[in-house]
Amino acid sequence: MKELFIKLQNYLILRFNSVTIRQANILTTLTILLFTIIFAYLLIKENYHDYEKTLSQQHHEQIAGTPYDYDVAQEKLKSLLIKNTLAIATLAFILFAIMLGFYKIFNTLIQRDMKAFLDFFNDAAHKDQVLNPHTIFFKEFKTMVTYANDMVDTINEQKSSLKELNLHLEDKVKAKTQDLERILEAQKEFLRYTVHETNTPLSVILTSLELYEMEHEKDRHLSKVEAAAKNIFNIYDDLSYLVKKEHVDYPKASIDINKFVKSRVDFFTEVAYLSKLSFSYVSEVEDLYIFFNETKLQRIIDNSITNAIKYTFQNEIIDIKLTKTLQYVEFSIGSHSQPIKDVDKIFDEYYREDAKSVASEKGFGIGLRLVKNICDEEGVVIVIDLNEKQNTFKYRFKIMGE
Repeated sequence: MKELFIKLQNYLILRFNSVTIRQANILTTLTILLFTIIFAYLLIKENYHDYEKTLSQQHHEQIAGTPYDYDVAQEKLKSLLIKNTLAIATLAFILFAIMLGFYKIFNTLIQRDMKAFLDFFNDAAHKDQVLNPHTIFFKEFKTMVTYANDMVDTINEQKSSLKELNLHLEDKVKAKTQDLERILEAQKEFLRYTVHETNTPLSVILTSLELYEMEHEKDRHLSKVEAAAKNIFNIYDDLSYLVKKEHVDYPKASIDINKFVKSRVDFFTEVAYLSKLSFSYVSEVEDLYIFFNETKLQRIIDNSITNAIKYTFQNEIIDIKLTKTLQYVEFSIGSHSQPIKDVDKIFDEYYREDAKSVASEKGFGIGLRLVKNICDEEGVVIVIDLNEKQNTFKYRFKIMGE
C-alpha cells in the first residue's frame, strides 16, 4: 500500500509539476464534492434496497393471510424512504460543508504562511530583514523560519566581513598604488638624472678620441674604446628619447635621407669593424628629402644598424640600401644571421627567441620595440623579408612632396 501511494505521489508530481495553489484548491474541492455525492448515492441506494426488501416481505405476508392494510403500509414506507433519503443527502452535504470549511481555513493559513515566505525571499535581496515566527501558524513553517533567519544572519555576517575586507583592501590598494607611483617617479627621476649626467662624459670621451686620432696614428685599443663608447652613446640616445618623449615636442623638418643614413653608417663603421663585420651601403637616390623628426629617424636607423651588428655572423657583410618605390623611399638593412622564428613577436619588448643562444643574450628587444612605436606613430611601413641567406628589415618613408 505504501509503495502504491509513493508511485501515485510521484506520478502526480510529474504529471502536474506546474499546478498553482488556486488550481489545486479547485481540484481538491471538486474531489471532496465528488466523494460526498458518491457517499450519498451509496447510502440512498442502500436505503432504497431496504425499501424494496420490506415491500417484498409485506407482499409475502399478505399472501400468507396476515391481516393488515397493505396500501397504508406501502405509503408509510414511501414516506420513510423519502425522509431517509433527504436526511442522508442533507447529512452528506453538511459533512461536505464542514470538511470544506476546515479545508478552506487550513488552506488559508497555509497560503498566508507561504505568502510570508514569498515576501521574505522577494525582499531579502534588497533588505536586511528576518521573519517573525509568531506570525506563522504551522509548526513545520516555524522550523523553516528558524533556518531562513539563520541563513539571513550568516549572509549578513559574510556581507559585513566582505565589506570590511573590501574597505581594507581598497586602502591597501591605494597605499600600494601610491608607493608604486612614488617608486616609478623616483625611477624616472633617477633615469632623467642618469641620462643628463651621462651625456657630458660620453661627449668628452668621443671628442677626446677624435682629437687623439687627429694627432696620432690609429690605435687598436683606442678603437675598441671608441666602438664601446659609440654603443653606449646609442643606448644613451634611446634612454634619452624614452625619458623625454612624453614631455618634449619633436618637430619635423626636411631631411636629406641619403646624407643622413650615410652619416650613421660612417658613425658605426668602427663598431662593425671591431665585430669583424663590414657595411655595404648602396643608395639609388640623390637629393631626396623626407619630412621627419631627426631624433626619431636616428632612433630607427641607429637601432636597425646596431641590431644587425649584434646578430650578424662574423666576417659577413651587412647590406644597407636606399631605394625609391613609388611615393616612398625604402631603407633596408640585411644581415646574414640566424633565421627569425617568430616575426610577429620580434618587436615585442624584452622578447628573446632562444634564451640559450649567444645571440639572444646580446639584447633585450628594447631598441626594436622603440623603433616599432616610432614607425606606428609616424606611419612608417615595416616589411620583414626572410630567406635562407638574409634577414632583411625594410622601412618605407613617405617622400616629401609626394
